[in-house]
Amino acid sequence: MKTSEILELSTEEIVARISEEKANLTKLKFAHTVSAIENPSRISKVRKDIARLNTELTKRKAADAAAAPQSASETE
Repeated sequence: MKTSEILELSTEEIVARISEEKANLTKLKFAHTVSAIENPSRISKVRKDIARLNTELTKRKAADAAAAPQSASETE
């Protein structure tokens, strides 16, 4: 998943995508434990995608938190 694709997603979609990718990672790990999967590098790619999604989610939460005190002081 590219960064540009992640930026196009809404915050709710990112949260949903993280849970989907975590479930996918669990399935891949289990399949790899039971028998060798065809492409074991997929596990690493999924882990990196989860990290990218989490990073963007953290950025958005930080931006929201920074914007909230400013808007509160403007109303006073």
